[in-house]
This record gives sequence, C-alpha cells and structure tokens, in this order.
Amino acid sequence: MTSKRARPTINQVAEAAGVTKSSVSRAFTRPEMLSEETVRKIFAAAEQLGYVPNHTARALSTGRHGNIALIVPDVANPFFPPLIRAAQAEADRSDYCVFLGNSDESPQQEDKLIGRFGGQVEGLVLVSSRMSDAQIVEHASRRPVVLVNRDVEGIPRVLIDSATGVAEAVEHLAELGHKKLVYVGGPHGSWSNKQRRNAVRRSARALGLDVSVISNEFAAFESGRKITASVLATGASAAIAFDDLTAQGMLAELADQGVSVPGQFSVVGCDDVLGAATYPSLTTVSNRSVEAGKTALTLLIDILENHAIRDVRYVLNTNLVVRNTTGPRAG
Repeated sequence: MTSKRARPTINQVAEAAGVTKSSVSRAFTRPEMLSEETVRKIFAAAEQLGYVPNHTARALSTGRHGNIALIVPDVANPFFPPLIRAAQAEADRSDYCVFLGNSDESPQQEDKLIGRFGGQVEGLVLVSSRMSDAQIVEHASRRPVVLVNRDVEGIPRVLIDSATGVAEAVEHLAELGHKKLVYVGGPHGSWSNKQRRNAVRRSARALGLDVSVISNEFAAFESGRKITASVLATGASAAIAFDDLTAQGMLAELADQGVSVPGQFSVVGCDDVLGAATYPSLTTVSNRSVEAGKTALTLLIDILENHAIRDVRYVLNTNLVVRNTTGPRAG
C-alpha cells in the first residue's frame, strides 16, 4: 500500500526561505507589507516544495475567503462564456477563485444565489442582473458589488454601449433604402434590451423611418423562429434582433418559408457571437464581453484589495459589423 505524500506545510516554506511563518502568510495575503526580495524568496521556496496556501485556514484567521461570485442570467447564451473566461483569468492573476451562478433569467433565483454564496465570497459581479435597482442596492450595502450591463447609480458598473452600434445599424439599413424596420426585443428585465430598443426608436425617428417593436421575452434560437411570422406581418423589410441567437432563429425560419436573405428581407443581430457562423453570415453589432469581464474583475479586486469603493461607470463602445444578411430593400 503506497502512502500519500505529505502536503508541504507553511513551516517548511518558512524554513526553506529563511523567514518566519508570519512572513510566509503575509506573502500570500498582504505582500505589500514585505520587501520584494522577501516575497520572491518565499514564492520560490513554495514553488519548489509544491506548497499551496490553504484558503479555508486563511479565511478563519483573516476573514478573507479569496472567493468572488459571478452571476449571469443564462450560462448557455454564447455571449456569456467569453466574459466568464476573461473574468476567471483576471481573478486567477490575483489568486481569487470564481464561484459561477446561473440565474436562468429569474430575479428570484439571482437573489437566492447571492444569499447562498453570501458567507463564502468577498464580492460579487452581477452580469445583466434581472433584479430591481432596490434589490441590487441592498446587496451592495452588505458586500462589494460590481455590475456589468446594468446602470445603477452609486454602484461600480461596466456598460457595453450597444446603442452606438445599433444606431449604426439603423443608418446602414436606411442607406440601403429600407423605410420600415422591426426591433425584436429581448428579456423584459434586460438593461441592454431597453438600451437597444431606445436606440432603434431614436435613430429611426431622426432618419424618418417607420419602426415597430415586437416583444420576445426569451432570447433564444427557437423564440427567433416563433417570432418571425409576427415580424413579417408588420410589412417591414428589415429587422434588428436583440441578439445573435434570436437573429439566427429568424434566419432559419425565413429560409424555411422561402424568404431570401438579404434579397427579400434583411436581418441584423447584436453581440457578434454567431455572426461569422450563420448562413448567410450575419450583420451584427460588435461584442465587448471579454473586455467587460476583465474590467469588472479588475475593478472588484481593486475594491477588495484597496477598499476603494467608488461610483465608477466604465463604458465600452460598439460598432456595426457588416456581413451578408443586409442588402438593398426589395422592389
């Protein structure tokens, strides 16, 4: 029977580095309290011995768990995985672990997840939160919160300004001769949906275009299929969808109904997560999810490490990516 190799201890690291046990602890929790040379020696000794800090023990002694919660509304939506990955990479750089939660588009589930994570995390990143402003403010009063794509005054947030790209999309369709457009919406509680809907209306009004808005509570391939008959019934010659998933469903349904794209109808998506993979390739608004994930984690870690809670509002601009689903208005 082979015996398990004993896990290296903090005392062994201290002895190997020629420092005290408390110095080893500080190197992994408060390195700014030590000289760079001392930290370098401790890390070198730890690496040689295969020592990994015990975060549970650290939490008991310091009250810090080294964990961050990241909650998204739909982990299966292709917009979110690149953001999650970027956030995890940024957290790992500062030796934090990310707990991932999927609220399934439910504000009640989101609130429940925050409660369950509560005592295990030091801070929260809420992406496209479906909770009310009051709920978000209440949670932010208990622990640091950073928002992505939700604009609540007083709480640090990172916003992807898809309105700039959507305005370009409306101008693009107007230049192609389209006079009547449809905006196919997304989840009711989505800040991005409200922003995009308002941008379509504002830009269409400025250009003298007629625009209809169709609600579509679930942004998904199948809902895009189902909504297509209502879109065509408006008499519009082009549609801007809340996201690429909805647009992809519309493309599939239009093909099944024998409506050629872009010959008879033009389609624009948002977030550019499927644009190059659809057929025809989808004209869509650019995606800044990677930058949003990285920026949100950087901001939260700065708050946790430096206690610098500020009313910060980062805005990431977008642009239209023209491909093959938009063309001149037929007739």
